[in-house]
Order: sequence, then structure tokens, then C-alpha cells
Amino acid sequence: MGPDSAPGPAVPWRKVLWERQPFPDNYVDQRFLEELRRNEGIRQYRYWAVVKEAGFVGQQLSCVAIFITLWLYMEQGLLSPERLLLTSLVCALLGYGLHQALTSQMESGCELRTRLADLQSATIFLSFTFGFSPVLKTLTESVSTDTVYAMSAVMLLAHLVSFPYAHPSTPGSLSLNAALFASVCLASRLPGALHTFAMLSCALLVFAMWPCLLQRLRENAPSQFTGLCVGVCIGGVGGLGSQSPGGAVLLALALGSVTLLCPLLLVMLQRHKDNIQGPWDEAEIHEDISHFLH
Repeated sequence: MGPDSAPGPAVPWRKVLWERQPFPDNYVDQRFLEELRRNEGIRQYRYWAVVKEAGFVGQQLSCVAIFITLWLYMEQGLLSPERLLLTSLVCALLGYGLHQALTSQMESGCELRTRLADLQSATIFLSFTFGFSPVLKTLTESVSTDTVYAMSAVMLLAHLVSFPYAHPSTPGSLSLNAALFASVCLASRLPGALHTFAMLSCALLVFAMWPCLLQRLRENAPSQFTGLCVGVCIGGVGGLGSQSPGGAVLLALALGSVTLLCPLLLVMLQRHKDNIQGPWDEAEIHEDISHFLH
């Protein structure tokens, strides 16, 4: 493997830098590839396990579809803001109770303080949202409807792309802000200020509170988590189908691709993975050197 001018085996080569040897600097012997290692530490994926994790992506896409469906119903006058507010309140109370029931016992010591803080945060948000609803209603009056729809579509897409699917218990600031921005744009096109308030309250429930509950279910009740994801996907396709059959077909194709096709491709391509390690890699220091940094 070394140059032709390299000395014979009478002079053994040693892999050291501090000793002068009669070899070129780039010389290696036949033992060089003996330390070759392939696919060391590679994680092997199982298809249905990947499908289960991909279900979180599918349900988040369905949540966006459900939110758009509710907005279409309110815009067409088929859903009153009072009914949406009442439904959102009931869902919020049920979800919060379930979230508290799934909370680990280690966190139960701060239960009272947490409930008071949550109640205070919810009261402040609802009060400010209700007070500024007339302002938000007229926020985009000088902007054309096509521009508002385009901005909403881009922001919802940004929400889906930047959503922290691995740890969604606290939605990322970019993802949550993009979703709320789209909600404000869409809510400003509704008939009245109460409609705007109801739509923004629903947006907070869907894009901020729902991911926290779903992550808690994924950690403590995996079987219920899978069933809930399937139910949300069915609800998203069914709800969108009541307004746009073509949109429901596209959503179903997107869900099938994300939850079934993409995991299959990942598992199939995993067998072609060829990651090699050897003596040419950078040195890794496994010793704890934190005491040297102080």
C-alpha cells in the first residue's frame, strides 16, 4: 500500500510521529485496513416503529387542516363564534385535566402553584385577546385578500416545517409564532370581532396546548397516542372533505406519503448505508477533562 521505494520488511514500520523512520510521510503498511469498521453504532429502524413516530407529523398536518376547516365554516356562517368558544372551553378543560392526570408524581408537589400559574396565564391571554379583537379585526383591512391568504399559507407551511416533532411539549417559538400570525391573518377576514376572538382562542388550543398534551400521551400512554393520531388524521380528512373534496384527497395522499411511504423508503435505504470508521478518523477524547477547564 505504500510507495514502491519503501524499504522491505527488514525494517518494520511503526505508526509513530516522534521517531525518525526510513519511510515517506504518507507510508502505511498492510495492517492499515485491519482496523476498518463498517456501520459501527448504526441504529436499525423497524418499519412500524417509524410509522408510529411519523404519525406525529401526520396529525400535525391534520391539525392545520382542521383549523382551516373551522375557519371556512365560520366564514360561511355555518359555525357561530359562541359554539366554537364553548367547544374550545370544554376541550381545553378536558385536555388540561388529562394532562394533569398524566403528570408524573414527582411534579405533584408544585401542583397548586402550577394550576394557579396556568389559570393566570390563560386569563391574561383571553383578556388581552378579547380586548384587542376589534383591533385585530381591522388589522389587514388595507391588505388585499389574496395577499392575506398567501401570507397565511406561507406561515402555516413555516409552522409545519419548524415544528419540534422530537420534543413538542413546548412548541418552538418560530413554529408557534408562525401559526399565530397565520391565525391573526385569517381571523381578520371573519365577519365580527367575536369571530376573531373565537378563532384566536381556537388557534391557541390547537397550536400551543394540543402538542403538550400529545407529547404527554406519547410518553405515558403510547397505545392511546397512536389511536389519537389516527383519529386526528381521519378527522382532518373528513372535515376538509366537507368543504373541499379535492383538498381532502390531497391531504389523504400527503398523510399516506408521510406516514407510510416515507418510513418505507427510510427502512429500505437503511440497508444501503455504508459508514466506515478507521485510524484515519479524528481522535475522540473520552476522558472527562472538565476539571481542566476551570
